[in-house]
Amino acid sequence: MSTNPPKIRYISESFIKPQYASEESKRPFYLSPWDLIMLSAHYIQKGLLYNKPPTANAQEDFIKTLLDRLQHSLSVTLVHFYPLAGRLVTQKNENPPSSFIFVDCSNSPGAKFIHADLDMTISDILSPIDVPSIVQSFFDHDRAVNYDGHTRPLLSIQVTELKDGIFIGCSMNHCLGDGTSYWHFFNTWSEIFQVQGNSISITRPPIHRRWFPDGVSPIINLPFSHQDEFISRGEAPKLRERMFHFSSESIAKLKAKANAESNTNKISSFQSLSALAWRCITRARCLPHDQITHCRLATNNRSRMEPSLSDDYFGNLASVVGGVTTAGELLEHNLGWVAWKLHEAVVNHTDKVVRDSVDTWLQSPIVFQPARLFDPYSVMMGSSPRFNMYGNEFGMGKAVALRSGYANKFDGKVSSYPGYEGGGSIDLEVCLPPDSMSSLESDKEFMDAVSLSHQLP
Repeated sequence: MSTNPPKIRYISESFIKPQYASEESKRPFYLSPWDLIMLSAHYIQKGLLYNKPPTANAQEDFIKTLLDRLQHSLSVTLVHFYPLAGRLVTQKNENPPSSFIFVDCSNSPGAKFIHADLDMTISDILSPIDVPSIVQSFFDHDRAVNYDGHTRPLLSIQVTELKDGIFIGCSMNHCLGDGTSYWHFFNTWSEIFQVQGNSISITRPPIHRRWFPDGVSPIINLPFSHQDEFISRGEAPKLRERMFHFSSESIAKLKAKANAESNTNKISSFQSLSALAWRCITRARCLPHDQITHCRLATNNRSRMEPSLSDDYFGNLASVVGGVTTAGELLEHNLGWVAWKLHEAVVNHTDKVVRDSVDTWLQSPIVFQPARLFDPYSVMMGSSPRFNMYGNEFGMGKAVALRSGYANKFDGKVSSYPGYEGGGSIDLEVCLPPDSMSSLESDKEFMDAVSLSHQLP
């Protein structure tokens, strides 16, 4: 007799405000072109899975103590990251018809905090070959786009208790920040949790002053009078989602191979791995020889600006760069040729290119439409193995795994994370239709590079 799979049980929800309101949080918070372009994309949804301490089940107040400490430290963290406690606000202009969207940080109930539980184990989540769909329930704001931040919290934390574990899932409005900013917030929250006090001194205070080109007003009016003109909501096709692990040794071999084949030493580890993913996913799709295919890389612009901006800049400051060719040409050439195309795309992404793209946008503002930009013939490499993900501790030791929600997933989306053991290892979260994923799992070039993942501690 079949049984229904367990479902998430929602126990409580509350709202967390900054421990106190700073003077700057009482003023409107303006959004830059890089922020506004994200209005139709999904929230960022990433989270960490922890083992329950051995004494947790015998400790009646374990979960209550944990929740109290998480909420208190979040309240202190929001003093520093006060825009996350706000809401989006639109002011309409009639002549010409336009919309001015900003963050009101003071007239808001704050960030959302949810406590839930699930009658499953860590092994139930990590043992299946594919990431179970129940993981999407570990996050609030399912299928929400960033524009929904007018009525939904810009930050929502969901703590889901498993039989033997705790999952801390965070959904952050992508108009407020990119992956660099997301993990900056998460790292600071962990730092404050571990100190456990009301101290407002932190290692990396966020820089909230938004970057605008010289002479450009921070009050940017979008040439739209109604959200239907720039907000689209699409449903992802049926996808399989799987984690592939690459050890530091495997990554080093790929890098050496790519550089040797291109007679250079300039190709990076990540460019080599991205080239492998692009080639092998393209082969798995059995595309026509003349089909155009892209490999797009999410790229942090902070270091590319002149003068450069700090990684503590809290906001969106990322672009998409990449290589383009035909499926036939991609597969006729070796890994080094493909990796060199990606290397050139990264090297050519200069301060001038970044500034020119902003100038072009200011002349004719648009809102990024993910469903229209990404096609089923290309690969999009998101996130970054450079982010400090496993350094976030909340009294339960090091996380055993990282997982993400439904947000921003489509055919060919690949997210990269640091491997559990560190040392330059990388995990790739690959999203493909079932047939393409099955073909990728049989691809010798790809699977020869894949390593056995870590055993659960």
